[in-house]
Amino acid sequence: MTSHLRVMSIYEGFFSGGARALHTTVVAGLHTGGGHHHSVLSIYGAMRRETILQRMEDDASYRSLSAIGVEVRSLGRRIGGDTAARKTFSPSEVATAFAHAERADIVLSLKEQPLRLVNLPGFPRKPVVVCLHRSDPQNQGSALHDFRTAVADGRVAAAICCAESTRDAYAAAGIPSGLLKVVPNGVDLSRFQPVAARRRAALRRALGVPARAEVVTLAARYDPMKNVPLFLASARRYLERNPHGHVLMCGAGMTTANQELCGLLNDLFDDEPRHLARLHLLGIRRDMEAVYAATDVVALTSASGEAAPLCLIEGAMCGAVPVSTDVGDTPVIVAGHGLITAPDPKAISAAWSEAVARRDEFAPRLLASRERFSHTRMIASYARIIESAHRGAGLRVGLR
Repeated sequence: MTSHLRVMSIYEGFFSGGARALHTTVVAGLHTGGGHHHSVLSIYGAMRRETILQRMEDDASYRSLSAIGVEVRSLGRRIGGDTAARKTFSPSEVATAFAHAERADIVLSLKEQPLRLVNLPGFPRKPVVVCLHRSDPQNQGSALHDFRTAVADGRVAAAICCAESTRDAYAAAGIPSGLLKVVPNGVDLSRFQPVAARRRAALRRALGVPARAEVVTLAARYDPMKNVPLFLASARRYLERNPHGHVLMCGAGMTTANQELCGLLNDLFDDEPRHLARLHLLGIRRDMEAVYAATDVVALTSASGEAAPLCLIEGAMCGAVPVSTDVGDTPVIVAGHGLITAPDPKAISAAWSEAVARRDEFAPRLLASRERFSHTRMIASYARIIESAHRGAGLRVGLR
């Protein structure tokens, strides 16, 4: 019987976000598809992001992986951060990490942050594949230095970039271009798909949205890179000019518990608080396919850092028209079935209205693009790179 390739992923931690959701899709596909046996080691057992402390055991990705038999362990750290004290590892943490890595044939690092663990003296010499999901390596603290160190030490066999903009940014930052492989993001098309009109109306009722409303959704964590102030300024214009408009905000920090967000809302809507009745803060959702299916426009107003935003792809596959600022690979993602807009509230709100008006026109184009964004192609590409990295490591050993 052929033995499975043992693959260990290392995460900084589990928390709601596109990169972890996508990596979960990849790991689940490879683990259940035969040929691989996957495990995950998380540096943190809980991560403080935005306004909440997210426990690993409560995370949707953790539960999905555990349910299919992927072993998920943690070093037990309770909070995230980038202080000097948190960059060091205790002897017990080192021993645990090394023991897990010793059992693996190859290591996947979800983003470059976990490489500070891989770079420790004595970490088992296994080929490392780094999975990159942003286009601003210069804004990742010490992680770029850790990435360069791992490359210089010969540990990195490949780096999978989710977008051309990611590859270009890391090449410009000094990572050898031969290591950088582009695998565009994909989603589970059986989960993210349009629904019938009756089902769509029911989903809207559950969200507190009228059946005939014109709905714009932002699915993002509350973070400076997402430019929430720009989104809210655009939402203000959209709501005051469109009596049928509703705006949904989903993601970590998109709740009334976020005092900074509430302050922005109060400042922007102080003179017209009645519009806030049509702005819905939904927080973290486990049913984004339902939210997107109830949506007319999936919006993004990010200023930087984005590469291939999963929200735009997921929303489009559910029939929502993607409208985004020009960041990362968003022009490529929305080409032909969505709109790119200038980072200006007037332009953005007008683009949302245009997208709603043209939704029937965009619908067949969105359907025609589905196969392009299939997660099965993405998973197959990951498999080829992982297996090539493993074979390459064997060849190097054989040549010594």
